[in-house]
Amino acid sequence: MATTRSAHTVWEGDLLRGNGVVTFDSSGIGGQPVSWPSRAEQANGKTSPEELIAAAHSSCFSMALSHGLAGAGTPPTRLVTSADVTFQPGEGITGIHLTVEGTVPGIDAEAFAAAAADAKANCPVSQALAGTTITLSAQLT
Repeated sequence: MATTRSAHTVWEGDLLRGNGVVTFDSSGIGGQPVSWPSRAEQANGKTSPEELIAAAHSSCFSMALSHGLAGAGTPPTRLVTSADVTFQPGEGITGIHLTVEGTVPGIDAEAFAAAAADAKANCPVSQALAGTTITLSAQLT
């Protein structure tokens, strides 16, 4: 069964001096302010499209890796994943780096790295971002 998740943004003003609020409709967790300076300079308490992509990618990757590890008979105790999305004004998103640290009983570093690489290639967010260079660091803890 397919699901759809929704958000909306209300933007006021021009790009450089304007601002907006992105609201998470499906979850009801509320709205977050966005602005060009929060995207291209310092966050200053506001989010950006790139931060939202990082959140989506880190959570999707973690789910995919957890599923793959469990399917191989080595379910993780804990995975901590960071996604760093690099944005260059005038150029766009220039890359994403995933970093995962995992506590996975019964697996060695090589098998963990292979499972992480598979999750990177196959999580739906990675596939949606296929036009972007995605790199990965994976380490057992």
